[in-house]
Amino acid sequence: MGNKTDEQLAEDIRSELKWDMRIAANEVLVTVRSRIVTLTGTVENYAAKLAAEEAAHRVSGVLDVANDLTVILPGHTERSDSEIAETVRRALEWDVFVPDKQIHSTVSGGIVTLRGEVDAASASLDAVRAIRNLVGVRAVVNRIELRVPTVNKDDIEQAIKSALERRADREAEQIELEIQGDSVTVTGTVHSAAERLAAIGAARGTRGVSTVIDHLHIEP
Repeated sequence: MGNKTDEQLAEDIRSELKWDMRIAANEVLVTVRSRIVTLTGTVENYAAKLAAEEAAHRVSGVLDVANDLTVILPGHTERSDSEIAETVRRALEWDVFVPDKQIHSTVSGGIVTLRGEVDAASASLDAVRAIRNLVGVRAVVNRIELRVPTVNKDDIEQAIKSALERRADREAEQIELEIQGDSVTVTGTVHSAAERLAAIGAARGTRGVSTVIDHLHIEP
């Protein structure tokens, strides 16, 4: 994993992009330097931009990703900011995981900025998820703030352990947490990408956690 050259990482990322049907991989250029990935080129929607970023992060050995992809909407998908704002409001209202009355949006040039205050970081991420695939959206700026109670390490550890037992039939014995304010760094080893997602999702969904830094390694 850690012994791959930058060119090997770049080739693995290109393969991952081709595998992901949400992305027109031939439109994405990949460069890697010191295990830091830069994505350039154009895509037709914001969802594809995020999908390319996620694909790069899935490749073992990647440290960081700079997503410089530009969203260029096809002519028939251009929408006015007022139309996008109305669609954003409906999407927030229809999503059962989003506290829509606590979140407000501003749309300018197809860029949606979300503001408000929520009780869990997962609610903020759910709001972004609810609108990022909408036609006409070029980017989403998430400025939703978290009401910050004290982060309890025991609560996070129990959440991660329970999540792994439910989804991957493992225990969280090889996972360690470092808490600084409302930020949690998760380190250690897991056995699959599914376990990694379960652990990070459990930490992110714990009350009071606003930022999760993922330093997990996958060792099958």
